[in-house]
Amino acid sequence: MIPRIHQQGSSTLGLLHYLYGKGTHEEHIDPHLVASFDGMAPDPGRDPLVTKKDLQHLLDQPLSLLDADQRPDKHVWHCSVRAAPDDPILSDEQWGDIARRMVAATGIDPGDGAGCRWAAVRHAADHIHIIATLLREDGRRPDHHRSGKRAQAECRLIEKELGLHQVAPGDGTAAKRATSAERHKAERQGRERPAREELRETVRRAVAGATSEEEFFDRLAAAGLLIRKRVAPSGDLLGYKVALPDDRNGEEEPVFYAGSTLAPDLSLPRVRERWTLPSEAVSVDGSGQEQPVLPDVTGPSFARRRASAATWQALLIIDQGDDGAAAAQIAAAGEVLDALAKTSAAHTRKELRDAAFAFERASRSHIRAVRGHDRALRQAARDLVHSGPVLGRGEDGATTAMLIDMVFFLAIAAANWHARKEHAQQAAAAQQAAEHLRAAYQAAAAQPMAVLRQRGQRLAPRVRQRHAALLQQVLPELAERIRAETGWAALAATLDDVRKAGHDPAVLLADAARRRELDTAHSISDVLVWRLRRSAHLLALPESVDKTATRGTRRTAPPAPVTQPATSAVNDPSRRR
Repeated sequence: MIPRIHQQGSSTLGLLHYLYGKGTHEEHIDPHLVASFDGMAPDPGRDPLVTKKDLQHLLDQPLSLLDADQRPDKHVWHCSVRAAPDDPILSDEQWGDIARRMVAATGIDPGDGAGCRWAAVRHAADHIHIIATLLREDGRRPDHHRSGKRAQAECRLIEKELGLHQVAPGDGTAAKRATSAERHKAERQGRERPAREELRETVRRAVAGATSEEEFFDRLAAAGLLIRKRVAPSGDLLGYKVALPDDRNGEEEPVFYAGSTLAPDLSLPRVRERWTLPSEAVSVDGSGQEQPVLPDVTGPSFARRRASAATWQALLIIDQGDDGAAAAQIAAAGEVLDALAKTSAAHTRKELRDAAFAFERASRSHIRAVRGHDRALRQAARDLVHSGPVLGRGEDGATTAMLIDMVFFLAIAAANWHARKEHAQQAAAAQQAAEHLRAAYQAAAAQPMAVLRQRGQRLAPRVRQRHAALLQQVLPELAERIRAETGWAALAATLDDVRKAGHDPAVLLADAARRRELDTAHSISDVLVWRLRRSAHLLALPESVDKTATRGTRRTAPPAPVTQPATSAVNDPSRRR
């Protein structure tokens, strides 16, 4: 159940005309009162002899006790309360009780007999609107300070009592939601999302991996946004606003949004924090050791391989580092997701874009990120952007699957970190992002895993037996399960590549299994394939294999569905897939 305190207004009658009208799209059905301050307010929706003017006069009557110069300019209080889509339809009596609880909780009518006059109108099955005059019967102003938070707290209690969908409590760090007017405008214009959300996504992608104001604003301009900068008399840049070229107001002027109104971390000062790093950056690995960040790379597959390594280190820091370092890794992970979505192939683009959109909420909390720990991930985001988009096949496609698998683990780690800190909304957002990443992985990994399986199936029987014995030796408790998976042939091919590359397969296999547990993995072989190929510096999809086996797959039926990436928590049902 979502309450929303709207901006205070100056026209009671104007709001009543909206509440009792047909709505922008004639969505208002049977508007009528469900409750009022005295339970006897006239209802212009059900009584043909009553007008909206009659109800307005009753609500505003306390204002007549004041001189004209004493009356508040903005005296109309407006609150809407909306049920979740999966909630049952509530009765008028239930909505009336909810309205009475909301005005009491917010201080509009606390129940002392002298509260404000109010009325609750229901014009749809799933929500009500409460209108009130901000002047008590005793002539005093109501104490409705922080009414939004008080309304949220009351809704959480109502959800539990009525058995409704329980909304995760917020902490004030979420980006501002699009207004109903903005959503209706997007519908009229045929936009997928309101302008506010579209701008937020575009600005976040421009920030991903950027290293200077110049680069940031160049990216905004390249994305086609209109930019308005706020400059001090000294010439210093103080802030910025952006607009979509075709998003206009009634005067046909562009509608600009300041970065800070798009999201708290998109204000110019917060964006600048990402650029206040030494030119010779270093990353911090899981053991606290500093490792130099390599220079920019070219080529999508190399960028994705480097990003996979950075993501792996970020996982260790989230698990083992302090709160500031973990928060920095999670914030930077949002940049990697934005960059990955920006450069993704067509068959993974939607899921990766949705993952980045969902993870945006998980990237902010009241725990302040300690910048510096996130250098490797931010460098990875930069590498992804500068390496360009991929087509999704061959080595580029395989390294994309490898990276998505790693980022999936990072999203799950972020969800569990936020859950431990009781950041309910952020934990839910990270979990939602993980679901989109799982779908993206399945699409990205289908072709490369099919190729590796074919290669494994062509191994000589004695070679397969040798790798099966090795698996039994290193992972005796998991060996039988792994050999029963469809990905076992791909793992056998990878173990063979590891040996031919001069590595000890037993050592690397043990290390791959030890670094993060495998008990809850849906497909252990899948995750071991990517861990081994990354740690042994193997091509994600050998060129010789890609040229032959890929052609073979084009003449046959589509590859079997790919198993999902492994999760990474012992006995944690939220991580099971």
